[in-house]
Amino acid sequence: MASPVIGSNTLATINGTPNASANAANETRTTGAESSEDLNNRFMTLLITQMQNQDPTKPMDNSDMTAQLAQINTVSGIQELNDSLGEINNQIDAGKTLQASSLIGQGVMVPGSTVRVGAGEDGSTVATPLGAELATGADELEITITNGSGQVVHQSVEENVPEGVQAFDWPGTGMDGNPVAEGAYNVEMTAKVGGEDVSVTPLNYALVQGVTSGESGPTLDLGTSDSVALEDVRQIL
Repeated sequence: MASPVIGSNTLATINGTPNASANAANETRTTGAESSEDLNNRFMTLLITQMQNQDPTKPMDNSDMTAQLAQINTVSGIQELNDSLGEINNQIDAGKTLQASSLIGQGVMVPGSTVRVGAGEDGSTVATPLGAELATGADELEITITNGSGQVVHQSVEENVPEGVQAFDWPGTGMDGNPVAEGAYNVEMTAKVGGEDVSVTPLNYALVQGVTSGESGPTLDLGTSDSVALEDVRQIL
């Protein structure tokens, strides 16, 4: 963000009469950010020129000089504050990247509607965890899981679900109780309070495989061509 520059009208008027220093200020004004030292140097140059060209019978009023000095101090203070805030933001970003790197190899729950089914170490069917984030508690939370063809393979209802992040397990079995085929399945959720729908966000499991640092902060690589911001992590497993 460009730093504010001193108005030429303030520095260029003696008893309400513009002088040559105003024109010089307008001609040399830049649009980029300036350091406080540059602003101070420009102010002193304009002030000296102004005093040299003032009417000897009408010298600059002390109150005018005090106001101008206060103005340059304010501008310098704003510039220094911007520099300090920039350094703080850099430190915050570095801290976020360090925090994100500690998640590599960890399982996380993030907004998403996919559950994956595969074979466990003992050869049994295993499904990844699924979850929900509710803004308010729900009397009922209906969970529906469908395959790639849209066919319902599982449906259940959880009762008296509290607000916040909740995790659920699905054994990877179909409506007939038999294990479903390996692959990715879609999850749909509907939450109700007193028969009225309430907001619910499905969560799916993912394994963090890397971290990328960008202008908007660290991004987690989930290894499935998906990536999420650190702020999207709802739970660490």
